[in-house]
Amino acid sequence: MPLQPLFLFSTGISHPSYTTTEVSSSPVMTQSNQTCSSHNITFKNSLYATTYTLIFIPGLLANSAALWVLCRFISKNNKAVIFMINLAVADLAHVLSLPLRIYYYINSTWPFGRFLCLLCFYLKYLNMYASICFLTCISIQRYFFLYQPFKAKDWKRRYDVAISIVMWLVVGIACLPFPIMRSYGLTNTTNTCFADLQVRQIDSKVATVLMTGTAELFGFIGPLVIILFCTWKTKDSLRGFQIPLQNSCERRKALRMVSMCAVVFCVCFAPYHINFFFYMLVKENVITDCFLSAITLYTQPFCLSLASLDCCLDPILYFFMTSEFQDQISRHSSMVIRSRLMSKESASSIKE
Repeated sequence: MPLQPLFLFSTGISHPSYTTTEVSSSPVMTQSNQTCSSHNITFKNSLYATTYTLIFIPGLLANSAALWVLCRFISKNNKAVIFMINLAVADLAHVLSLPLRIYYYINSTWPFGRFLCLLCFYLKYLNMYASICFLTCISIQRYFFLYQPFKAKDWKRRYDVAISIVMWLVVGIACLPFPIMRSYGLTNTTNTCFADLQVRQIDSKVATVLMTGTAELFGFIGPLVIILFCTWKTKDSLRGFQIPLQNSCERRKALRMVSMCAVVFCVCFAPYHINFFFYMLVKENVITDCFLSAITLYTQPFCLSLASLDCCLDPILYFFMTSEFQDQISRHSSMVIRSRLMSKESASSIKE
């Protein structure tokens, strides 16, 4: 369960600092590493603007289409459809906030006020941890139904709805400390946002290590282990006969589903969380080595950009892993093409 923000919030705080989850352009100079040169990440605005621009249109179109198909055409008996709908909602919420992020990173000024700044900042991490939760739920459900096919028949859709509500409540509350801790000194007249926001710094170095490690355990390592375990056990089932009333085709569908969840998780979220652990230690002066500090700070923008890529990868999960989704997309695409051809033919006949 992604409880990372809760751990960061439940600690004593002192004077404000430019310690940020997104890379700040402030130099990193401390008493213990005075010999280190300033790390001014000058390329981060260009990188963020380019990444979010490339993600926006495909993410908007793909997730809107996915949500429409999943809600209207996918049968009630389809496994994990509720979790996929929630995943699409989380992605769409983040995608809709990207134009404001693009504007800020291009113009380096924020004219939209305090509330919108914190809301967009909040949606970024809400999307990340909601995606982690629902990818984990999809993997667990596919694995469980594969090994317990009789229970799968009795499983009600309302169970998935209840689980989804709990996930949203937990993730929503867990992510609240992000905008709360980043709102220090922020007013409606402030023209900075996102990577340039101030944040209160944790006092104790020991507490920083313990809380960051615990947060990584619940927010990243735990879900990663669960997803990889489900992928391994699902793949292992293809080599045995211990699964009653399940043909190889159904098992392969389950394997493709959990494998795609593992790919999305490892590509989008693993780099960010690996970097985040070292990033916090660098910012709290636990790590003072100049070379390691530089690597950590310079890779942070790339890791954070990868985390937003899940908005484009998740729709691939729906399309390639759900046969009904493929059928509906193909059917509606053919209808659009047929209507266009008929309109062209009618237009040409009128001209003749």
